Amino acid sequence: MVNAGNTDAGSGGDQQEAKVSGHDGGTRLSAAELGAEPGERATLVQFSSAFCQPCRATRRTLAEVADMVEGVAHVEIDAEARLDLVRELGILATPTVLVLDAGGRVVRRASGQPRRADVIAALGRAV
Repeated sequence: MVNAGNTDAGSGGDQQEAKVSGHDGGTRLSAAELGAEPGERATLVQFSSAFCQPCRATRRTLAEVADMVEGVAHVEIDAEARLDLVRELGILATPTVLVLDAGGRVVRRASGQPRRADVIAALGRAV
């Protein structure tokens, strides 16, 4: 079960810089909740919606980082299709990115379009 903890989400407008917050108080996501296998070292979980322009750029950025860092997976979740999970985690905007450690624990979260350097820095807390 997901235990939603501390959230800090902003609105996901075009070209908005990502708003980052710390951990979610021990929230853990399993492969079943993700709908995919997590990475061996870390997982970048992206909540997106169909008509979200920043979500497309976020998808590219996260995929690039996952390809660069061994043991890191990128999982994209359609927020509209997974409203149960969105509500449990307090996702208020797309894109929202969660960084999970090897155990599936949320160690970072950001709303808005992240920069590659920020994603890499956030991974440092997970691996």
